[in-house]
Amino acid sequence: MNKSLCSAILIFLLAGVSAWSIDEKCTQDVSDPRGRMKPWEKGAWETGKYRNVLLEAGYSQAAIDAKLEKAYHDIFLGPNRVYFEVGDDMAYISDLKNRDARTEGLSYGMMVAVQLNKKDVFDRLWRWTKKHMQHQGGPRDAYFAWSVDPKTGKHNSEGSASDGELYFVTSLLFASNRWGNKTGIDYYGEARRILDAMWSKDGTDGVMNVINTEHKLITFVPDKSGYHFTDPSYHLPAFYEIWAEYARDGREEFYRECAAEARRYLHRAIHPKTGLNTDTTEFSGEPLKNRWFPNAFRFDSWRVPMNIAMDYSWFARDREWQQDYARRIQNFLFCRGLDTFEDQFNIDGTLPDFILPAGGYRKLRHSLGLVATSAAASIMGTQAKSWKFVDAVWNAKLEPYEDGYFDPYYDGLLYLFSLMHLSGNYRIITPAGAS
Repeated sequence: MNKSLCSAILIFLLAGVSAWSIDEKCTQDVSDPRGRMKPWEKGAWETGKYRNVLLEAGYSQAAIDAKLEKAYHDIFLGPNRVYFEVGDDMAYISDLKNRDARTEGLSYGMMVAVQLNKKDVFDRLWRWTKKHMQHQGGPRDAYFAWSVDPKTGKHNSEGSASDGELYFVTSLLFASNRWGNKTGIDYYGEARRILDAMWSKDGTDGVMNVINTEHKLITFVPDKSGYHFTDPSYHLPAFYEIWAEYARDGREEFYRECAAEARRYLHRAIHPKTGLNTDTTEFSGEPLKNRWFPNAFRFDSWRVPMNIAMDYSWFARDREWQQDYARRIQNFLFCRGLDTFEDQFNIDGTLPDFILPAGGYRKLRHSLGLVATSAAASIMGTQAKSWKFVDAVWNAKLEPYEDGYFDPYYDGLLYLFSLMHLSGNYRIITPAGAS
C-alpha cells in the first residue's frame, strides 16, 4: 500500500472524525508572517501591469533574475538541454524521454523565446517547425504533425494535437507585435495561414477545425476521431482574447465567445471540492470514458492551474471563481503534503489504481511540473497558504529524481513557465512591445 495512503488512514483512525471533518481541516489556512495573499483585482490588459509574486514573497530582484536565467540556461543551453540547433538557421526541442519532437514542445519554446525577446531562438524553432512539421498542401494543409523524429524529420503521426496549433498562432501573433514582419519571417502571415486553414476544413479525410464550432471549445484533435471531446489543459481563454485583438480576420466576436465558453467549461470540468480534473472530458465537462486506461488527473492536467492563472493575470474576467479554484486545488495539494503530494489522482482526490507510466517508469512521484503549476496558481491566491507554494517552486530544482528519472522537457518547461508567470515575465505582447 502507498505510504501516503497508509498515513492518511492512520490519521483518520487516530482522529476518530468523519471524512468531512478532515476536509474542513484541509481548508484551514496556515500562519505566515507575510499574511494572506492578496490577488490583484484587475488584469494586465486593463492595467498594463504584471505582478512579481516572487518579489512580493521576499526574494530579491537580483535573485529572481538569476533564478530565471538559470532555468532558461538549463533547458536551452546546458548539458541537459532539450533545445538543439540544426545548421545555420534551425532548431528543435525534443521530448528526450520519448525520443521525438512535439508541437507541444516547439510551440512552448517559441512562446518562451518571444516572451524573453530571443528572436534568433524563435526564428530557428519556427523554421524547423515549418519545414518538418507543417503540412504543405492536402486536407491537412497548414496544420502540424504533432510528433516527428527529430533526426530524420519523419512524421510519427500525421495528425495534430490541437494545443500545438493554439500556441503556434498566439506566439506568432506576439512575434509580429514584438518584431514586426519584415525581418525575414512574416509572423502575422504565418499566424493567419494557420487560422484561415481552420475555417477551410470541411471533413475531407476526416480533417476538422481545431475549435468545435458548435460548442466553441477546442477539440482534442482536429479530426473526426477527436472533434467531439476535449482536454481541459488545452483551454486557454486568454489566447482567444489575444486572437480577438490581433488576428484581424473578422472573427473577433467568435473568439471572444470562445474565451467565455472556455471559462464556463472549466467550471464544469473541475471537481467542486478538490479542484482536480481528468485529462480528457466531454464538452459537458464529464470525464471521458476512454478505451485506453481509466481517466484521471495526470500529466496533461498539471497545466490547468497555470492556464487559469494566466487568464487571471492577463484579463481577470472570472475573478471570483478563479480565486475559489486556487483555494480548492492548493488546499487539496497542501493537505496531501506540500513537499510530498503525488502527481496522479482520481478527481475525488483518491489515488488511482492505474498509474500512467512516463519515460519507462511507472510510479507516483512528487513531480516538479505540478509543483511549478500549482505555484503559478498563487497569482490568484487569497490565503497565506499560497506563499508556501511559491516558496516550494523557488526551492525546487530541475534535476534527476532519486530513482534516476529525469524530465528536463516537460518538468523543465513547466518550471520555466511558472517562474516567468510568478516574476511578471509572461506578458501580453502588444504591437508597441510588452505592456
